[in-house]
This record gives sequence, C-alpha cells and structure tokens, in this order.
Amino acid sequence: MKEFVISCAGGESRILCGCNALSEIAKRAGRKMVFTDTNVRALYGDAIAAYLPDTPVYAMQAGEEHKNETTLFALLSAMAAAQLHRGDTLLCIGGGVVGDVGGLASALYMRGIACVQVPTTLLAQVDSSVGGKTAIDFCGVKNLVGVFKQPENVFIDGTFLKTLSAREIRCGLGEIVKHAALDDALFDELLCNKDRLFDCEFLTAAVPKNVAIKADVVQKDPEEKGLRKCLNLGHTTAHAFELCDAKLSHGEYVLAGIVYEAEIAKTRVACDRAYLSELQDLARYALSGMPETVSARAAAEYAKLDKKNEKAAKIALTVPAERGKYAFIELPYEEYCGELIRIQEKIK
Repeated sequence: MKEFVISCAGGESRILCGCNALSEIAKRAGRKMVFTDTNVRALYGDAIAAYLPDTPVYAMQAGEEHKNETTLFALLSAMAAAQLHRGDTLLCIGGGVVGDVGGLASALYMRGIACVQVPTTLLAQVDSSVGGKTAIDFCGVKNLVGVFKQPENVFIDGTFLKTLSAREIRCGLGEIVKHAALDDALFDELLCNKDRLFDCEFLTAAVPKNVAIKADVVQKDPEEKGLRKCLNLGHTTAHAFELCDAKLSHGEYVLAGIVYEAEIAKTRVACDRAYLSELQDLARYALSGMPETVSARAAAEYAKLDKKNEKAAKIALTVPAERGKYAFIELPYEEYCGELIRIQEKIK
C-alpha cells in the first residue's frame, strides 16, 4: 500500500492506495451514511451491506446528466432523513459524479460534515477523488456551483477496476494522459506500454503514480490560485465538446481536448513540435477515434462560459508545450473558434 497526505487550510486528506476500501470504511468510528449511484449499487450493494450493516444508503441515478441541483438536494434531504449530525460521515462510493455531488453535500450539510471518498472508476481514482474539488453542473455550465472540501480519507482499491468497461477505462485514460503531459517519466512509461493501456494490472500499478502527481500539485496550490491550473490541460476544449455533444464520456473528451490544444500550442507557444505530435498520437490511440459530430463553432460558444476564463471574450487554455512543461494562454473568442474549425478540418 502507498499513502499520500495533503495538508492545507481546508484540512488534512489522507489517501491510501492498494487497500481493501470497504474494510477500511467499516473500521471508521461513528455514524455513517453511504452515497452511491445505481450502477455501483447493482454491482456492490451486497458487499456494502455486508461491510456496513444497518448503514443508510442513498443511490442517485447514474450518469453525468444527473450531476445537478435536483440530485444535490435529494441527497441533502436523505441526509436529513437519516438524522446525520456534525460528527457523522458521508461515505461517497462511486465515480467522479458521486464524489463531486457527495463532496459538495458534505460541505453544505450543517455547514460541513466529514466526507470519505471510495472511488470506483479509473478516472475517480487517478483524478477527481483527490484534491477536494466538489461541484454540480448548473445553468448549462460544468461545475459552476461548488466549493473546495478536502475529504478526510480517500481509499483506492484496484479491484473495482475489474468491473469497468473499455469505455470507462478510456475515460480514466483521459486524465492519465493529461498527467503524462505534465510528467515526462509517466509519459515515457505510457509510450512504452501502449499495448497495456487497458490492462487492469498495469493500470492498478499506474494509479499511485498519478495520485502522487496530483497530490503534489494540490499540496502546493489547494485552491487553484496558480500552479494547480496546470491540471486543466486539455480541459477547456474538453468541457466545451462535452457540453455541446454529450455523446462520449468526460475522459474521452479530455483526450480529444489534448489533441486539439496540442495543435493550438504548435502555433501559439514555444514548443517541441515532435513531442506534441507524440502526445497527440498517444491521446488518439487511447481514444480510438476522434468525436465526429461536434460543431466547432458551437463548442467555442460553450468555451465562452468556462469558469477558467478570467477576462471577458478571452478563452483561457492550459496547453502542453514540451516534455513535462505547459503554458497558459488566452485567445480572443474569434481566434479560438477559428482554431477549432481549422483543427477539425485537419484531423478529419
């Protein structure tokens, strides 16, 4: 097992990789409530009941489209019905949507109760469960309403990966390839093991390396004042595609976003073009086909609403540049829109 600790003003978060997650949460003292989704409940409901008998369980409808205020307030109502108090704990067992909604609910309920994350998807294990970002989508904008709330514990159990579909693994690969764009050692490892990207044994071993990268960034910049913005690499375009197309998973759009934003970097920043092409090939290999139905102009309109933009009519991007290096750039809306149209024509 490997352990990581993130200490910041928002509290201390202890992350344990390679454990029996259900056994660990069963050891936790005090009253608890489980928050999960319908997919996880179908797969692991009996195991959860065995480890946590008599613990109330609330399951949201699975799917990114349910990451909204309706689900949030339904969960808060269930927490109130269970008579949770400030010393109690919300156990979030599921993927990124469960972690985001549950984390936000734990921050709001009685002005804050303890939250424990048990990520069951590859994406949640390598990214969303670590770092304390919580949010719901609101008014058509991804993650518009949220707070920073560090979970007290994150228990990462590789056995959950065995039940994932190829698409769910691909979703997690989006964040893994993003981390590889920030860390040259991980980039080399992925290049050397392209044929193992969907192998659970390889991925289980890769999870702690990804957690280490993210935990280090979060420790230095827990509230995204500067350095942590590097973790948005590829995400401006990914979120825009996701909002206007919605046919792929979040991580698949991240892979597409990396391809597009690497192409933008080739003409906008000092960069290693050969490296960027390698990174694009890796992202396209993991994605196994670029999204074909996205309207570049419609995506650019959604990018205007991205919360990462700090100036009106400017699109903020974190783009890869060289091995382990990135750059922050801002493009006027029309230039960004033109770039998406140009790149879409190029990669057809």
